[in-house]
Amino acid sequence: QVQLVESGGGLVQAGGSLRLSCAASGRTFSSYAMGWFRQAPGKAREFVAAISWSVISTYYADSVKGRFTISRDNAKKTVYLQMNSLKPEDTAVYYCAAGVSGASRRPVEYEYWGQGTQVTVSS
Repeated sequence: QVQLVESGGGLVQAGGSLRLSCAASGRTFSSYAMGWFRQAPGKAREFVAAISWSVISTYYADSVKGRFTISRDNAKKTVYLQMNSLKPEDTAVYYCAAGVSGASRRPVEYEYWGQGTQVTVSS
């Protein structure tokens, strides 16, 4: 069992930066691939970034590539999403997720989800 708690969301102006954190409980955090997804009002949940348990592989949505960076600290049981050059279209609730199947762009591959943190980017 893994419990995930996101933090770090907030209101920022376009062009600004935020760093999201996702703290995990459970003894097997290092065995899980981790992903970040987001959901804007009236839209489906979409993939943002993912990282393998070994940190060797990372994946990004085209819309955030070059602006966002996913990382993890297995000793701290935490995964991060550094978001730079934020745009109004990045406004959404951001969720972290954990899965044993490996880093994936598909939400169904993740067994555990956090409650989400709101990110609002003003123009």
